Amino acid sequence: MSAFTEQLGRAWQQNDSLVCVGLDPEIERFPEKIRAQPSPIFQFNRAIIDATADLVCAYKPQFAHYAAYEAEDQLERTIEYIHRTHSGIPVILDAKRGDIGNTAERYAIEAFERYGADAVTVNPYLGGDSLEPFLRHADRGVLILCRTSNPGAVDLQDLPVGGRPLYQVVAELAARRWNSRGNCLLVVGATYPRELAEVRALVGDMPLLVPGVGAQGGDVAQVVANGCTRAGTGLIISSSRAILYASAGEDFASAARAATTSLRAGINASRRSRAA
Repeated sequence: MSAFTEQLGRAWQQNDSLVCVGLDPEIERFPEKIRAQPSPIFQFNRAIIDATADLVCAYKPQFAHYAAYEAEDQLERTIEYIHRTHSGIPVILDAKRGDIGNTAERYAIEAFERYGADAVTVNPYLGGDSLEPFLRHADRGVLILCRTSNPGAVDLQDLPVGGRPLYQVVAELAARRWNSRGNCLLVVGATYPRELAEVRALVGDMPLLVPGVGAQGGDVAQVVANGCTRAGTGLIISSSRAILYASAGEDFASAARAATTSLRAGINASRRSRAA
């Protein structure tokens, strides 16, 4: 078990939560008062974080939502703020990096040293040597794309490889070959509950990041039923837009808290029902 998975386990227990809030800023959707401030992304994120930190197991800033605004400095400030004020909550940088080894090492340095992320999402398409520069940071989490939540995932991830779909091959490689340091996780979309169950069966108790609830329509009860471990954990269930933009008014932070509370309650009700 890596330092990251231990930190995640503590957050699951401390906040009784499998909820991850995706910090995907869209400045045009911010309340006018926030848009008018210096560093509006950081100010928006800080309000969301302070409103939800006791309800979540992780935060997940999406890199493109900062780079598009030339706001990488506000991404750095956001991650530093979480670490300083809510140190028990891990931060997953959603960057989906994937490149040849020497370039991958630069990306790993960017994620773990420049931004200080506790974990990063990566694309396994180039194979194990492209993942190794991330994996050798044994205290950090490496979340490998496996079966993503978008409709076009079927174009490649379902292709048969030796009689099995490619996403199952990726899951087995992660569990049997790439996870020697105990810091691998997989990304499996909530919109494909059957595939989620198949991946869980292949990888045992490996944690899974599950995007796709909320705006994308993934069903919480099916995610819990098909993805939870026997201990009732093992999932990082991510929601972004449905929480961040629960209100367009100045009550956005309290609305985000209410949306996070509701999601956590729904997940925990499904966990209790599953355990009964």
